Amino acid sequence: MQNSSELKNIPLINREISWLHFNERVLQEAADQSVPLIERLRFLAIFSSNLDEFYRVRVATLNRLSNVNVQAKELLGFSPKKILKLIKELVVKLERQFDDLYEEIIKLLAAEKIFIINEKQLNVGRGQFIHSYFEDKVLPKLVPIMLDHGSISKPFPDLKDRRIYFLIKLTHKKKISYSLLEVPTKVLSRFLILPSERNLNFIILLEDIIRYCFSELFFIFNYNSIEAYTIQLTRDAELDLDLNLQEEFIDILASSLKKRDKGKPMRLLYDSEMPQDMLDYLVGKMKLDSDAFIPGNRYHNFKDFIKFPNVGGKHLEYRKLNPVPVAGFDLQKSLFSQMKKSDFLVNLPYQSYDYIIHFLREAAIDPKVVSIAISLYRLAEYSNVVNALINAVRNGKKVYCFLELKARFDEQANIDWSQKLTEAGAKVYFGLADFKVHAKICLVGRKERKGIQYFATLATGNFNEQTANTYCDHNLFTINDTIIEDLKRLFAGLVDNTFNNDYQALITSPLETRPKLIQFIDREIKHAEAGLPASIIFKLNSLTDEEIIAKMYEASNAGVKIDLIVRGMCCLIPQVPGFSENIKVRSIVDRYLEHARVWIFLNNGDEEIYLSSADFMNRNLDRRVEVTFPILDPSIKHQIRKVIDLQLQDNTKAREINVENDNRYIKTIGHPSHHSQLETYLYFKNKVNS
Repeated sequence: MQNSSELKNIPLINREISWLHFNERVLQEAADQSVPLIERLRFLAIFSSNLDEFYRVRVATLNRLSNVNVQAKELLGFSPKKILKLIKELVVKLERQFDDLYEEIIKLLAAEKIFIINEKQLNVGRGQFIHSYFEDKVLPKLVPIMLDHGSISKPFPDLKDRRIYFLIKLTHKKKISYSLLEVPTKVLSRFLILPSERNLNFIILLEDIIRYCFSELFFIFNYNSIEAYTIQLTRDAELDLDLNLQEEFIDILASSLKKRDKGKPMRLLYDSEMPQDMLDYLVGKMKLDSDAFIPGNRYHNFKDFIKFPNVGGKHLEYRKLNPVPVAGFDLQKSLFSQMKKSDFLVNLPYQSYDYIIHFLREAAIDPKVVSIAISLYRLAEYSNVVNALINAVRNGKKVYCFLELKARFDEQANIDWSQKLTEAGAKVYFGLADFKVHAKICLVGRKERKGIQYFATLATGNFNEQTANTYCDHNLFTINDTIIEDLKRLFAGLVDNTFNNDYQALITSPLETRPKLIQFIDREIKHAEAGLPASIIFKLNSLTDEEIIAKMYEASNAGVKIDLIVRGMCCLIPQVPGFSENIKVRSIVDRYLEHARVWIFLNNGDEEIYLSSADFMNRNLDRRVEVTFPILDPSIKHQIRKVIDLQLQDNTKAREINVENDNRYIKTIGHPSHHSQLETYLYFKNKVNS
């Protein structure tokens, strides 16, 4: 392992800044005129939701480090305060782009006869409709808090995390009163579809309904004018846990989750139209650092726009691509009997998630199945996976679930699932004290003539049928003896809270992934130095680990050709003389979220392909339980290679990652256009029909 002083001398981009450039790629999708209008609005929502989480986690961490800035700079190699300043500059710039795009999309929706109107654009008929809706549905949910009224001045209340509030100013002659009002988006829909007129469609947001009806809310006050602007606070979402108290871990976690809404304020987003006197009042009352105040749009918590209703034509949304069957893998027959003849790969979301559910359902009802072991990280809100496991217990199977309670923002859901599984009779394990179980593996034991036959599925993504509709992942189904024996050993280790190494087929974190990865790269370096062809392809969500980046720089200098497909953070800087001249990096952001992790090594012509649950981040390599598994079946290797080749040819949705961080689209002049996600779907669809 290289020492920290050596790693500080390699070219790197700060991970937080790199993440903001990734979120800028999401914003590019909202700007792309080839994307259907409603989908463009939803990309704005994804951008906003991403930014909220960024402030809750990454900015929160940097703020903690900024209190010990000198020591943190020594340890990290950068000043947290300097990065926080850069973050604010970038975020303000991106928020301006966001506002401009929102206005552009609103105008384009109007051209489609869809109007998002505010309280000033209501005619008499629509106004009466709004008043009725307000009195019936909204008014009972509103409780204004009077802040400064007359001679009474109250402390500013604690704002809940990511809730929308009105800061309201009531003026009577020279007397000013302030009020705070939470917009009840947790219990009411954010959008109200108004009666259409002359084939025109109208939608109004909940906060504008409230604005229109302020007189009904504040009727007891004598005022000449009323001004109201929205604000939204984002809090530190990191949990402080004593992980040594394992017997009481669920209680400790549940208690910490209750405190999350009261975490330290990280960002106060306010309507940029707010008058200076109201902003000054807010600044004085909130007592936040000036960097925490971010000017924004009229509408906050924009993630709700993911559910924006389409009251227009189908052309305003993506054309539905129905998942296709896996060639030769028949859902009308026993999957176990088919797996005895061949390995199969399910490529999500192009192919149906039904195979995973069917696999678990068959295990639950097959009288010969005796056991199911599975690791669970994030689950669907209404999980068919859990239902199948509960049914398996009811049918007399032994079910072992390794359920990660520390999956960020899914902690409460996983506590609830753990209780349901435990009540049903499953044996539930909560992961390890300092290591999240992030692997996506399942092993089914079936009693047959020669003893117990095992069937496995290993994946790059979660056992989650909900996200499987939009996440690009791979699920391998296999009975390969070597993989099975490794999985049996791995699950046994998890039961005993111990880590094993020296697996025959699998590569696991926290003990083996880093050294094995370096070993594979060193092998390509030796081939290059011997004058043999040498190349590597990595597809990842994130690349931040400095030691692995340094090793790739070393490989590049030795002549190894490296192609990287990185969706999110990428701290490696390609095409830097003396470091990365043989490295190219691209990022694909499209209708589906590229989530799979793929390793491909040329290996002097005997190409090796691995799929993995792990990104190249310190946490995945050293502090999580991860599984990387080989693809041994030649036809499946060909499938994965085809998908990767399509992505390396993409000149429609691929962006170049470079030293300028300009997210430049990769355009190949004189060559036909290639749209990898669409072509991947057609590839699998044609395999079924051929």
